Amino acid sequence: MTDLEVVCYSGHTYAEWPRSFRWRGREYRVERIEKAWQEPGKRCFQVVTGENERFQLCYNEADKSWSLTELGKG
Repeated sequence: MTDLEVVCYSGHTYAEWPRSFRWRGREYRVERIEKAWQEPGKRCFQVVTGENERFQLCYNEADKSWSLTELGKG
């Protein structure tokens, strides 16, 4: 997904949690992380934005890219 840019907190490793993202020309601030989990080669987060919209963001470690799934209003 080339129109997705994620700003994340990175401490010991990259992509420890997302702080904000730009998608389809719009900036979203992550208000809270509802759920975080790991899958083989991926870190995933279910987040709620300041506009109370829910998204799933996943970081693929192999190709160093983010993906997004829109989940609707929270």
